[in-house]
Amino acid sequence: MENTYILTLSCPDRPGIVHAVSGLLLVRGCNIEEAQQFNDHATGLFFMRVQFVCQDAAALVDGTDLAGALADLAGRFDMQHALHAAGEPMRTVIFVSREGHCLNDLLFRCKSGLLNLDVRAIISNHRDFYQLAASYNIPFHHLPLTRDTKAKVEARQMEIVEAEGAELVVLARYMQILSNDMCQKLAGRAVNIHHSFLPSFKGAKPYYQAHDRGVKLIGATAHYVTADLDEGPIIEQAVARVDHTHEVEDLTAVGRDTESQVLARAVKWVSERRVLLNGHKTVVFQ
Repeated sequence: MENTYILTLSCPDRPGIVHAVSGLLLVRGCNIEEAQQFNDHATGLFFMRVQFVCQDAAALVDGTDLAGALADLAGRFDMQHALHAAGEPMRTVIFVSREGHCLNDLLFRCKSGLLNLDVRAIISNHRDFYQLAASYNIPFHHLPLTRDTKAKVEARQMEIVEAEGAELVVLARYMQILSNDMCQKLAGRAVNIHHSFLPSFKGAKPYYQAHDRGVKLIGATAHYVTADLDEGPIIEQAVARVDHTHEVEDLTAVGRDTESQVLARAVKWVSERRVLLNGHKTVVFQ
């Protein structure tokens, strides 16, 4: 994907935005390969993702570079925008506790070339997966956490995240509640996964609760992390049908498969710059 770039933007909706963006790219010899847009009539906001190719790097310069031209355009349209090289892996740090299905799935997908991630570190409050991390040659940080050490541990976690230049933090079944301060520091770049039952069951042993109530649907939700526990902007969801023949172990297995698939899709879309925040919701250009 050499010389391929991804431009994402959001701004108040008005005529001429698409024309301005495509015209800017045209005069610099860029060829648009993919373009998606969404007009949110409820908020009056416009969202767009454009993937384009510049065959000649010199074509990005025409009196001003592309970044400068985009900055001028952003000023005209009150626009938030970001420009990234499409082939550059997203630097990522993964948090995990003692359930490794999501971690294992993500690492395998990265190794297989299915996720464009550069996993820089794995952080855990347990030692269970240090050998798994070593098998992928990824640094493993064991940071035990208690109520008394929470602030100190979170400070160390943030040191690792920042030192690795992580654009993305994935909570791959990390069974600790992040503090409000840490949620703010990771705003817009931390993705969590959790089960989704109908009805919902919170607390310990949710699959036992679900089995006791005879649920017929279980699922998973991937969302951005906010200070409101499990209520951040949703990126992806899925459900699987179960019935009275499923034991607790069966429900757990179905749930873990669903969680792994949902998180992988969410992480893939984030890494491909397909997810834009829209207040307490997301726009996902699949």
